[in-house]
Amino acid sequence: MSAQEFAEKICQRLCEAGYQAYFVGGCVRDLVLGREPADYDVATDATPDAVQNLFPRSLAVGAQFGVIVVLEDQPAADPLQVEVATFRADIGHADGRHPDRVEFTKSPQEDVQRRDFTINALLLDPKTNEVVDFVGGREDLRVGVIRAIGNPDSRFREDKLRMLRAVRFAARFGYAIEPVTFDAIRKLAPEIRQVSAERLRDELTKLLIEGAARRGFELLDETNLLQQLLPEIERMKGVAQPPQFHPEGDVWIHTRLMLEGLPFGASPTLAWGVLLHDVGKPPTFAPPAGPGDRIRFDQHAEVGARMAEEICHRFRFSNDDTVQIAALVTNHMRFKDVPHMKQSTLKRFVRLDQFAEHLELHRLDCLSSHRHLENYDFVRRFVAETPEEQVRPARLLKGDDLTAMGLKPGPLFREILDAVEDAQLNGKVTTQEEAQLMARELAAKALL
Repeated sequence: MSAQEFAEKICQRLCEAGYQAYFVGGCVRDLVLGREPADYDVATDATPDAVQNLFPRSLAVGAQFGVIVVLEDQPAADPLQVEVATFRADIGHADGRHPDRVEFTKSPQEDVQRRDFTINALLLDPKTNEVVDFVGGREDLRVGVIRAIGNPDSRFREDKLRMLRAVRFAARFGYAIEPVTFDAIRKLAPEIRQVSAERLRDELTKLLIEGAARRGFELLDETNLLQQLLPEIERMKGVAQPPQFHPEGDVWIHTRLMLEGLPFGASPTLAWGVLLHDVGKPPTFAPPAGPGDRIRFDQHAEVGARMAEEICHRFRFSNDDTVQIAALVTNHMRFKDVPHMKQSTLKRFVRLDQFAEHLELHRLDCLSSHRHLENYDFVRRFVAETPEEQVRPARLLKGDDLTAMGLKPGPLFREILDAVEDAQLNGKVTTQEEAQLMARELAAKALL
């Protein structure tokens, strides 16, 4: 059974029990646009208790707000599920997100008035395939406009994240934000910081990976949201770069070009790595020191990695994602040295976790600046032509071996093991006997 068939089955059962039932929200928008919805939501005048009586296999995830998640009847590892929400009016939003109280209603027209944008407030009767539009959403879809329902100030004060969602929808669909809605976002932009870090992170990540990241961040800038959410990115504007390496212009232009290159469905860590890869340039900018010199950004990758970690902590990224994003920033300048690296250094480089993301960031970096891909092609060939057992060979020598040789554990252990592995990766040591001989020589020198 498809997700749509499951949602239709839910509506049919509700109607047979004497209730109204419609598809609602983003799934209707996508169906009208001829797109495949990611999921389906149902709106009904049945109360939460009535919904659960009709569908015993369900979860009361938001019953106080009229929301029940109905699960597929057949047990499965990943069962189909549909949110079923009772028609309601929301009263008050003291916390800037949740209604203080809700009043259930029998009126679908009243229910859609509480939703965010006209294009997300369409209803569809699955029995007749008729679209029910109380707010002008079909016309806004036709002309390509993101418009808040009713008074934009009121809609955004109810949930401040809606300001960021307006930007994301406008970028994703290539729409304009209706002027009154746009002005309300600019006015209320400072209040976006009242939204939880996790919700902001998730919405920004969607903005980055839905195939329109450049337009999304330009709209963040135009609506004043960028300076509130990511002032480190806004500071890129007007930061000049050496034209011989960056003929495209300043750091902000370069970053937007890279964002433009991110495909739909890019991994979140790659997307954030692209956004933040040059975040260390504004604080490390140094103008030419004299004739023949150039603009410099000494240590900008290292500075940027620390800043990226701070940003990730601010938005409550997982530890694993934080490590990967910071690693992308730290290592993005190393590609300039790959033709001259020792074999051991190059092999260690391509052994970085999720190295494909490092390589893709470098490709986007080149295409958004000087457009030279020689180093990218060099690394790609190396990865393709070098057997895995040469890149990650089993170590010829381990700590236990050093202990058996009579050496005492300590800082020297690591130095000897790393030196032996380097020699192994460079092809200078190929047997355990040669590795042990090298270790003894290194230990003897250290004791002199």
